[in-house]
Amino acid sequence: MALVAFSPSCPTAHEDLQPFEQLAVKLSSCFSSLESDDADASLSQALEQVGRTFAVDECTLVSYDGAGSAHVVGSWGLPPHPCCTDADIAGMPWLIQRLSRNAVTAFTPATRLCHAASGDRAQAARSGVVGRLAVPIVLGQRVIYGLMVGTRQRHAEWGEPVIERLRLVGEILGSGLVRLQRVRAAGAVPVAARPIEPAPEPPPRHDEPRPPGATSRIIGDSVPLQQARARIERVAPLDTTVLLLGETGTGKELFAQAIHDASRRRHNRLVRVNCAALPGSLIESELFGHERGAFTGAVSMRQGRFELADGGTIFLDEIGDLNPELQAKLLRVLQEGEFERVGSSRTRRVDVRVIAATHVDLETAVADGRFRADLYYRLSVFPVTLPPLRDRPDDIPRLVWHFIERHQHKLAQRIESVPAEVMQALRNHDWPGNIRELENIVERALIRTAGSTLQLDHPLRVGPRRAGAARLANCSDTLDDVQRCHIERVLRECGGRINGAGNAAVRLGIHPNTLRYRIKKLGLVVVLRQSGEPAAASAARPG
Repeated sequence: MALVAFSPSCPTAHEDLQPFEQLAVKLSSCFSSLESDDADASLSQALEQVGRTFAVDECTLVSYDGAGSAHVVGSWGLPPHPCCTDADIAGMPWLIQRLSRNAVTAFTPATRLCHAASGDRAQAARSGVVGRLAVPIVLGQRVIYGLMVGTRQRHAEWGEPVIERLRLVGEILGSGLVRLQRVRAAGAVPVAARPIEPAPEPPPRHDEPRPPGATSRIIGDSVPLQQARARIERVAPLDTTVLLLGETGTGKELFAQAIHDASRRRHNRLVRVNCAALPGSLIESELFGHERGAFTGAVSMRQGRFELADGGTIFLDEIGDLNPELQAKLLRVLQEGEFERVGSSRTRRVDVRVIAATHVDLETAVADGRFRADLYYRLSVFPVTLPPLRDRPDDIPRLVWHFIERHQHKLAQRIESVPAEVMQALRNHDWPGNIRELENIVERALIRTAGSTLQLDHPLRVGPRRAGAARLANCSDTLDDVQRCHIERVLRECGGRINGAGNAAVRLGIHPNTLRYRIKKLGLVVVLRQSGEPAAASAARPG
């Protein structure tokens, strides 16, 4: 089913966010999964929402082809005024040329325009536009789009916050459209809109062939995993920033490696940084490097992780744990590709693709003031949610045998079979530690096992999600009891989290405060229960 921007099928932004923040969340959610059939309608609605949020009278997206010629991809005009057309932008040669050179361009009634802008001044007079702001959208190594807004009323100078917000919106739109063009090209689907021609991917080196798939090392065929794999395969060839979301132990580092391996940067480094594992006093030095004598113990110059990843990819795990000061510096690298080593005033530039990951609900962190909203929007251009293991029980047998093969040789073991009751116990467990927990349990079982049949080191308790299902079956028919059971089940499945995309309030379709009121009113208590379930019919080794 195609997603149209701002349709009910798109994830809703946190209701406590400001209008621009709500807009950015909606755009990011919708354009990260934009589909072909409704692309034009989605873009039209998006441009209107951008125009109304920025309180302007027109909003236009233009594309640049390989020769630098510009064409209107979509436009919105506040009624009764018409939308901007190709004929209109032909009358703005100065502005269009500056955009193609990656220059933010603005004019207001107080701006003194050069002689080269006489045509632009005349076009503005004809259209009644007295102020215009245009920002370039750079994807890869060149300007692909430009996003313009205009006003027909006297307007104050366009400030830096407005410019950065408009640039961010443009990057979200541009990344979604480029991804869609690549999908269309791969499927030989006719393109109705103007052609978009990002810089071609360099051919693979003959001595290092491209891997057959972006996710070939990710084990499992369940529907949730297939959906995550499909999103990874779409975005891997691009330079788009990717945000991996999911609980601890769901395999975010493996997904990051898969993205890098299938990208045009695969011949360069993938540098990994665990932001939660580094002391706060050392994170800046680790990320950006330091000069000799910059602080006590800095006996020599050291390159940071961003310099080491130049030309390649950097994977920032647990990004939600960065302190506010480092968040600001990371934002600058994402926006400008620039930073300074600790103890140096020299600005350095890098070309790095960023893959970030977190188990933290960043939308809630933004609303609580613990995470910068502008950094969140930069990181969440293309979010990918990794499913927890409890949502993909059909993948457990393959994973079990994978871990058996990985560990049995070093433990001098040879496992030939897994009893059906053991495999069923593994399937019934709720896996709060996800795949990492499963691997640890399999390794402990190998240590305990004396023969060729795997035996668990200790019994596994049935998880709260499945126990909750038994409780739901025992609900009475009263409205309060049905509500209580249903809310309790959703809370269990969301790990007790109320706020944020995909969590309990969103799944129930109500405001978080409404949910809190109902929890209190119904006296809801989450109770863990033991529950027995019939053993699986078979746990044969996958062929």
